[in-house]
Amino acid sequence: MPHTRLYRDGVLEAEGFPVEEVSARLAEDGVTAWVDLCGPSRPELELLAEELGLHELAVEDALQEHERPKLHRYDTHSFLTAYAVRLDRATGRLATAEVDAFLTPKALVTVRADDRFDIGLVTARWDSAPLLAGSGVGFLVHGLLDVLVDGHFEAVQALDDHVEHLEDMVFDERPHTTEVQRRSLAMRRSLVTLRRVVLPMREVVNTLMRRDLEVVDGPMAPYFQDLYDHVLRASEWTESLRDLVATIRDTQLNIQGNRLNLIMKKVTGWAAIIALPTAVTGFYGQNVPYPGYDRPWGFWTSTVVMVVLSGGLYATFKRRDWL
Repeated sequence: MPHTRLYRDGVLEAEGFPVEEVSARLAEDGVTAWVDLCGPSRPELELLAEELGLHELAVEDALQEHERPKLHRYDTHSFLTAYAVRLDRATGRLATAEVDAFLTPKALVTVRADDRFDIGLVTARWDSAPLLAGSGVGFLVHGLLDVLVDGHFEAVQALDDHVEHLEDMVFDERPHTTEVQRRSLAMRRSLVTLRRVVLPMREVVNTLMRRDLEVVDGPMAPYFQDLYDHVLRASEWTESLRDLVATIRDTQLNIQGNRLNLIMKKVTGWAAIIALPTAVTGFYGQNVPYPGYDRPWGFWTSTVVMVVLSGGLYATFKRRDWL
């Protein structure tokens, strides 16, 4: 069901009215309207586009999924594409939901393919700052983008927590090689997806702040500047996490290699120690007479030789930290 709102001179006057009344209501002075369409059909969107004078290319982009975040200007309006994100904390996988918006001088039309993005968060954000509603479409756009960017921040922070846990697993005394590899791959996939969503938002918000676009007025300018700062922080945080995950993976491989070298060193040392008794017993096991072969002292001599040589070799390896 479509959501609608009408503001008159910065005051919420009506909501929940039929979409068919939008064009008639916008003909009045001092009004700003919002229309939200969730999973609209092509005829429904084309009908609204005809009433508001929306460009056919923008309508086509709104019906197509997986568009990159962007802001396109047309003669009578602008078209915005952005994404809401949600991180599954259990698996570390990132889910995205596309949100398209038409920005006209007196109306904001949001289009969602499904209800994965809770539009109620946007209306709650608008209701929390009623004194800014007099800025019209700029106020509505800021509330929408503010919710989206806050979601980006929450996802980045959650991914940061996952990365910290991944660091602890890498340096754990008991290796978790398979688990670290699986989580590292999941983190990299999520960060790549988040990067594609977050980085273009810098250009989107920066373009919205241009005066020739006439979206952001004086009262809203500081709020958009603050929003732009949040976008920059989210972008920089995402880039640093991508580098950190790559570093963790390299560190894990280095630690794994060092552990393997240590194991090989110990195995080689013990093999050398075992080789000495083998050499002595092999020598005395020849089918030829040798000193003491038929006397008890010959047995004890060979035993003492094996113990002394093995003990000396063990002490040498231990002193050199080979065992």
